[in-house]
Amino acid sequence: MKKTNCENCSNYVYDDESDCYFCEVNLDEDEMQRFLTCQNFPCPYFNFYDEYGIVRKQN
Repeated sequence: MKKTNCENCSNYVYDDESDCYFCEVNLDEDEMQRFLTCQNFPCPYFNFYDEYGIVRKQN
């Protein structure tokens, strides 16, 4: 499995109330440890965020 970067994932969203980014997926303990230490790891929930792809579907 390919290593991923959370910043490119559609599950990595900004929360206005807490003023920070977080992962919307319910991660297990090991995955959460990797997420919190900012390590790139093979995340099974990674979904590439492509804002241009969304626009193409609208046209």
